[in-house]
Amino acid sequence: MDFKAYQKVLAGQLRGSECPFPPAEFELRLQRLRALIAARQLGALLVTDPSDIYYLTGYSTFEVSVHVALVVSPSSLLLQVPSIEMGPAMVTTRVDQVVGYRWESVSEVLDPLADALASAGAGVGIDCWHGSLRYGVIEGLRQRLPRCEFADASALLKQLRIVKSTAELECLQRSADITGLGLDAAAALVRPGVTDSEIAAAGAEAMLRAGSEFMSMQPIVVAGRRSSVIHTNHKRFEVQEGEPVFLEFGASWQRYTAPMMRTVVAGKPTKRMQEVFGGCRRVVDTLVGAMEPGRSFDSAAMAADKVLEPLAGDVFFSGVFGYAVGAQFPPSWVEGSGYIARRQSAVFEPGMVFHLPVCLRIPGYWGIGCSDTVRVTEQGAVVMTSNPWTLASPPG
Repeated sequence: MDFKAYQKVLAGQLRGSECPFPPAEFELRLQRLRALIAARQLGALLVTDPSDIYYLTGYSTFEVSVHVALVVSPSSLLLQVPSIEMGPAMVTTRVDQVVGYRWESVSEVLDPLADALASAGAGVGIDCWHGSLRYGVIEGLRQRLPRCEFADASALLKQLRIVKSTAELECLQRSADITGLGLDAAAALVRPGVTDSEIAAAGAEAMLRAGSEFMSMQPIVVAGRRSSVIHTNHKRFEVQEGEPVFLEFGASWQRYTAPMMRTVVAGKPTKRMQEVFGGCRRVVDTLVGAMEPGRSFDSAAMAADKVLEPLAGDVFFSGVFGYAVGAQFPPSWVEGSGYIARRQSAVFEPGMVFHLPVCLRIPGYWGIGCSDTVRVTEQGAVVMTSNPWTLASPPG
């Protein structure tokens, strides 16, 4: 059978059986989005980011390298997927209009999209800053719809997604709990002679056994000098006596990720390691205290900057004290809807959730990172993860 016949069979057998949330959750999200679309005087929104499509429909797959699109109009949804993705589209969503194209013939996407957007009239909102919107797609649509204005609407979904619903917060808490189990298992294996890959494997196994789905990023494990280089990962290196081992994990529950960093020393930490570790703790504590409703991201970053200042000349720090997390797909668990950093004017609201990735690296020597994922409530910030905040490996 071809993909159209496959679609028809699945529609009768498994339609929406793995949709992550009840209809009311998606209806509320779409209602809020359509209000923003109307306020921008747009006729439709063309969504191509896999995590945005998931947020609005539940569509989930591990194959996020192919073209997928969702057309949101005032009264309808149209989900476009390649032939190899018809299964996930049928099983994970309840979208009425699902159209396919042959995976090997990407040019087939243009006419159905143009037809769906032709009645937009007032214009079509697009995300100009996400790599999922292919140049060939947008240029092909411009040629077919010469009178249509394509407007940057990248902020619309971001301002919705940054505030989490009760259902989303529950998913993030499940992720936080499983992330902690993975880090505990990995930390227990830290000792001289063990490889970074073996430590990563122990953490990954613990998270998968506890129910994590495929993760948006693999477990990150690096030791010694390699831990001073940002965004390196396990590569069969043996841990040496006295080296700090940097760990950063993020389990996935219904695609939601609450990450955590932890550093464990294979032996006795030096005085300098303890100083840098103490700096990490003071920065995170300052951020948690500053994450109050109505306070700006910039002001929280400014307070953290002051605490970091005594170490700032010796350590490399990315400059981002926190980033919003939610539902994501590989290659990253960063939601992209908000950053705690200088000159970020947005303000904290209840329901926002941030990972506070404080890792301080002395180039050529080592890096120490410890973090928590934190949610904002009416009363202030509440830590969701379970970091033990120690450099020592667990007993036993």
